[in-house]
Formats: sequence, structure tokens, C-alpha cells
Amino acid sequence: MSNSDSLQDMVTCMGQPVAGNPTQFMIERAFAAAGLDWRYLTLEVPPENLEDALRGLRAMGFKGGNFTIPHKVAVIQYLDELSEAAELMGAVNCINRVGDKLIGENTDGKGFVQSLRGITSPEGKRVTILGAGGAARAIAVELGLSGVTGITIVNRSPERGEELVTLLNERAKVAAKFAQWEGDYAIEEATDIVINATSIGLGDADARAPLDYNTLTSEMVVADVIFNPPQTIFLTEAGKRGCKTLDGLGMLVNQGVIGFKIWTGVDPDATVMREALEEYLEL
Repeated sequence: MSNSDSLQDMVTCMGQPVAGNPTQFMIERAFAAAGLDWRYLTLEVPPENLEDALRGLRAMGFKGGNFTIPHKVAVIQYLDELSEAAELMGAVNCINRVGDKLIGENTDGKGFVQSLRGITSPEGKRVTILGAGGAARAIAVELGLSGVTGITIVNRSPERGEELVTLLNERAKVAAKFAQWEGDYAIEEATDIVINATSIGLGDADARAPLDYNTLTSEMVVADVIFNPPQTIFLTEAGKRGCKTLDGLGMLVNQGVIGFKIWTGVDPDATVMREALEEYLEL
């Protein structure tokens, strides 16, 4: 093993097994483009082995890692510090080693907000988020921290939706309200940004989010967290009505950009990363 191939120049993704890993493909392509002799490893870690896996990560000098389901909450107890956003969300998807400490971060919402800024500034905007799961929670918290004026959480389950609204009102200090998702939901006229933060459309180009699409107007920005396929029915219908649209590939790329910078201190080439994802997904 050469000096440039040391264990400290490695990061990992721990979570459920996946058929390939688009993030690994994207990050390693960015390492190569930046001239960094680093590796990104994908490792399946059962929940009962998570504590041992963190000990191993520390012992072998890994620079950091990503965590997927089911570890995003459970991993917190083994970390030394959390970022403001990760603490608010109560979930971590990225850790960085700083000296002897492992610092927990959540790049899910940050990746979305960075992608959104390519189209519009979130400050002062009124936002409707479809869903109240992990993606919705991360995005809502980051939008709250970014200065939006109001967030409507639309969800079928009142319990989960109200829980997120309480978090946003009391801890993120942004005005939030809950709306029950029954039938085709009608978007309020004053809305500036509409976000599908559900899994509707993932791997299914024919899946339709139950929405009254005629309530979308050309003044609205409409975004989807789904990256495969990137062009969902949700975005297609929004485009027909003159909305500016934002696909999930941008969010995934920017999550990678943020994690890359956290670990390496280097700004990666986002174009290289998006091209790698498109190649991986055969787009």
C-alpha cells in the first residue's frame, strides 16, 4: 500500500444493501477529476452491528461517511457532535472526522436548497411540501433556516404531519401549518414553491402524485426529490402549466458536492458529478 493510498483517504456509506450505488459512482468520479487518490466504499451494516462499525471507522482512520436507512437516527448516539441542522432534524446522513471527533451533519436538505438556489432564492418564499417523511423533514428544516416565510406540510397521516409542523414552529422558528392530504390536493394560490418530498414516482415513470394540477401557476417553482426517473409526471404536468421545474438529480448532485467538500476541503466539479449520475442511470 502506497502512502497516497492510506486509510485516512477513505469514506464510506453504511446502510441497507442496494443494487449498485449511484452516489459511490458519482463521488469516485469526482475524486478522480480532482486528482485525489481517495476511495468511497459502500458497506452493508446490519443495525445490531452499527456500534462496532463506528468503532472500526474510528480505528481505521476513515475520514468520514454517509449513512442511509436504517441508521440515520441510531448513529447519533455514537457521534461526538452534531451540526445545527442535524440536531434539529434528529437525523444524520453524513459524518466528518475532525481530529479525534466524529461530527454529524445532514446534507439532504442542504443539497435541495443549494439546487433550488439555481432557480430562485428561498428567502421570503411561501412553500408547500408534499409528504412528512425523512426527506420532507430535512428539506423543511433547511428551508426554515434559509429564511422562507411560511411552510405548509401536506400529508395523509395527521400525526406525522403535525409533528413536523410543531418542530418547524417551535424549533426552526418558521411559520408552519398542516394540511390533510385527501384526494387531489389543491395548491394554495399564494404558494411560491411546491415540493414533492414523497417517494411517488421513484422507479415508476407512470406514478402520479394526487394533486389538482390546474392549481399550479406559471409563477410557481415546482421541485421533485425523485432522481430516477428525473422527469416525473409531477414535473411534466407542472411544465405544461409554465412552472419552473427542478428535478431530483440536482438535489443528489449537491448532496454529493457538500459531502465532498466536508471531507476533502476541495470544491468538486459538479458538472462531472451530474454527468456521472446520468451515465449511471443511463439517461
